[in-house]
Amino acid sequence: MAYAAFRSIGAYVPEKILTNEDLTHMVDTSDEWITKRTGIKERHIAADNEFTSDLGVKAAEKALERSGISKDEIDMIVCATISPDYFCMPSTATIIGTKLGIKNATAFDISAACTGFVYILSIAKAFIEAGMKKNVLIIGAEKLSAITDYTDRGTCILFGDGAGAAVISATDNKEEAIIDVHTGADGEYADLLMTPNGGSGSAHDSLDQEAASCFMQMKGNETFKVAVRTLTKDVQEILADNNVASDDVVHFVPHQANYRIIKAVGDALKMKDEQVVLTVAKYGNTSGASIPMAINDIYEEGKLKAGELMLLDAFGGGLTWGSALVPFSPLK
Repeated sequence: MAYAAFRSIGAYVPEKILTNEDLTHMVDTSDEWITKRTGIKERHIAADNEFTSDLGVKAAEKALERSGISKDEIDMIVCATISPDYFCMPSTATIIGTKLGIKNATAFDISAACTGFVYILSIAKAFIEAGMKKNVLIIGAEKLSAITDYTDRGTCILFGDGAGAAVISATDNKEEAIIDVHTGADGEYADLLMTPNGGSGSAHDSLDQEAASCFMQMKGNETFKVAVRTLTKDVQEILADNNVASDDVVHFVPHQANYRIIKAVGDALKMKDEQVVLTVAKYGNTSGASIPMAINDIYEEGKLKAGELMLLDAFGGGLTWGSALVPFSPLK
């Protein structure tokens, strides 16, 4: 039987940094207000001529270089994004593949918001275990600045741009295998976090109304409450299902949306501070890119070692959620 192994990680953030102090000149806010409510100090912003696919390519190049697997061996590319290069088509995954010089690989995008990376991890695992693919490049990439309203202080303080990528490959060694992935969704809460415009369900009376609805909209307090409850429950279930204790987890890598959410979930799960990976202060919320970007940080800091168990946990618009138990299994 084929198993799916998490072989490598890579990430990229744009050069430009938007600090809390910068935001005080754009909306009625302060560094103290933002830090207290979110834990965010700064976020990276892509250049005007830098697209989501460009961010994804740079992250993917690192992941491929570190994987020990040739780009010619990649037989599927899946990109999680809510800020694609183009609405509907072509997919950002196909553009990334072309820019990387990967030919004839299956390529498509998914939309699961901040849970996107966990969703595409589950897709890669399923294709490999079914024997349909051998080497899958998965990418979470976001240019959220393109869909952020910088006059809305409730959302513009939160979001940044960036990308993370991983190579998932087939193995016959069960010790290397991704243990489990949980995903779920509940559309009843769709209006808590959404971008209303752009589909057949949106009708507008004016161009101004249409333009305004292209931006992300969020009901912050309601989202916070549902996120903490759902994330905690999902992680408790995946640990119990696989007979894994909290102490067995070396790196707890939650979606980097808000420090208060991360703290509340970590405390509920009895995670120690040294287990919890935190990058929200320097990147903000990068949606589907946040988990691989966080994994990349601990990798580049020398904190992620072969065989160590990661617990991934995410929650996003949809509403969607997911968790995964993933040993780091590099080839080199």
